[in-house]
Amino acid sequence: MKAYFPRTPRFIMRIFSEYTWHFPSTKKEIFLTFDDGPTPEITEFVLSELKKYNAKATFFCIGKNVQNHPEIFRKILSDDHSVGNHTQNHFNGWKTQKKEYVENVLEVETTLQLCNFTTLKLNLFRPPYGKIKKKQAKEIQKKGYKIIMWDVLSADFDTKTSKEECVKNVLENTKNGSIIVFHDSVKAAERIKYALPKVLKEFSKKAYKFSKIE
Repeated sequence: MKAYFPRTPRFIMRIFSEYTWHFPSTKKEIFLTFDDGPTPEITEFVLSELKKYNAKATFFCIGKNVQNHPEIFRKILSDDHSVGNHTQNHFNGWKTQKKEYVENVLEVETTLQLCNFTTLKLNLFRPPYGKIKKKQAKEIQKKGYKIIMWDVLSADFDTKTSKEECVKNVLENTKNGSIIVFHDSVKAAERIKYALPKVLKEFSKKAYKFSKIE
């Protein structure tokens, strides 16, 4: 039995309707997202694959990784992708007090300033692990963030999931307007390097547009 839902159940999306899970659409358009970067080699691989298909995406970046690899973060921006906040230290909201959690989210903004991304204002946020308490979410929304979740999970983060299953998870569950999660991390490297090219190729053949979230 899988420890995750490849497609987010409707009842969860209804209960947490104040978050964005997908974009209702009749157009052949999907939204690829990448969590946990920027990471040397992995993020660069992702950017290279996206460019082959003129695909745009959204990268939810960890602040400490931006601090360690500002040149890769700059490349994400120069390739005209969207970026979002994924906390400074990949905090689990369920295990963190509200004040500490919100401070860690806002620390990303300080990191961007220190790295000379002075004109960049983030307005997208994704909680690591998808775990966030309602009080934390309300506070973050007050700061001007939209909370972006997903309706399709590749499960590339799960070492028990095969690379073939990652492809299957995406191809069988994606619909018009779906938000799909991948991870540009070392842990996901083997699975994303196999799955992403196949996902891009398959949906391109079906004339889908790959859009960024704004």
